[in-house]
Amino acid sequence: MWPKWPRGTMPKTDHRITLTPNKVAGLKLAKPGQRYQIMDAQVPGFGVRISDKTKTFILRTRFPGSESASRREIGKCGDISLADARETARRWRELVRKGIDPADLERKEREAVAIKRRTTFAAVVADFERDKLSTERKGEDVMREIRRDLLPAWGELPITEITDLHIAGLIKEKGRKKNVSKFAGSGGKIAARNLLGLVKRLFRWITEQPEYGLKLSPAANLTTRGLLGDMPRSRARTLSDDELFALWRAADRMPYPHGPAYKLLCLTALRLNEAVDAAWDEFDFREGIWTIPAARMKGKESQSQPHAVPLTKDILAVLDSVPRFKGGRYVFTTTAGKTPAWISTKIKARLDARMLRALKALARTRGDDPALVTLPPFVNHDIRRTVRSRLSRLKVTEEAREAVLAHARPGIKGVYDLHDYLDEKREALELWSNRLRSIVEPPPHNVVVLHPSAAS
Repeated sequence: MWPKWPRGTMPKTDHRITLTPNKVAGLKLAKPGQRYQIMDAQVPGFGVRISDKTKTFILRTRFPGSESASRREIGKCGDISLADARETARRWRELVRKGIDPADLERKEREAVAIKRRTTFAAVVADFERDKLSTERKGEDVMREIRRDLLPAWGELPITEITDLHIAGLIKEKGRKKNVSKFAGSGGKIAARNLLGLVKRLFRWITEQPEYGLKLSPAANLTTRGLLGDMPRSRARTLSDDELFALWRAADRMPYPHGPAYKLLCLTALRLNEAVDAAWDEFDFREGIWTIPAARMKGKESQSQPHAVPLTKDILAVLDSVPRFKGGRYVFTTTAGKTPAWISTKIKARLDARMLRALKALARTRGDDPALVTLPPFVNHDIRRTVRSRLSRLKVTEEAREAVLAHARPGIKGVYDLHDYLDEKREALELWSNRLRSIVEPPPHNVVVLHPSAAS
């Protein structure tokens, strides 16, 4: 039964009834300056406190750290349902029985939520970009990969909730993906292996920052072989004379900075980043030497050595053809010299398309069917392999060939023989420049070329 009070009076003491939504809704507000309580018969200490303005669910009990009972608000009637308020009261009573103050627990939960919000994968990546990648030459390229492959999958996840299952699933999916788009590099085992390396690097950095709360990297025990199986064997791909002709023709027609950068690759046999990251302050034009610092050469920092590249006539021609930006340091750039250019898979695909057109045109001039012409896949590093192979055909000594490629010399020679073979490298690169020019600038068909053997 609903309790009845004398006309014009309100209860001054707690009244225990079985609260229902209708009964809570029917409780009248207290007179101005007064308040009263109706307690629940189901949950001890739980009830509704009514003032002249609001109705509030409460729990009255002796909370940990207090010698007497006190009252705490659970929530405003209307903001929280009776069922939810009653369940909260039961949970609070159970915590109190265990000696836990619900307010302390809720504060810790709020802090945990706030920490998760500050340490989502997207938030941590933003810190990684600011604190780490911003200091690196290729930092923006790394961020491009993170934005493409990682942020869409994990952006909203707390960093501590990303597991090895998340990583393994992403890497395997990348490995199964085919390059169905116009440009290469979107999927396959090689792309998946590179992505795993990036993930490992990122999580190593995260574990070194204590504020994120991640003690161990979830990628630590993942391996390329375990996730992707056997990797494709490296191809011993070299370019034919026709392909070199097409490559030079394509580079000639590609705009700065990528066309001239490909020409420099052909002339020097350097690795891609060693050439494309060239800076003007590395060149001594008076001495005719380009010195690439050890920090930019492949290998461990303690083992890398500066690499001197003799400036042949054709290398100088490429450098003379590119613009110089006031205050800009880099030779090949899209940012007025502030940062080096990046030869992406899209740029390589454009080169391939131009090369194929050049090969088809070459076939037409010979009377062959251009429809039968193809360009077998090759990677930028195959240009370096091609030059190395051609130096062997030109009878360049092994020591000079290895010096041109900046290969570390094995054994005791690598420790004590510090001769840099500068003269030998210059001779080798001059020989190669002459041979390359004869390929990319063939004489007219009515001119007979006399080879050294014929002239003798």
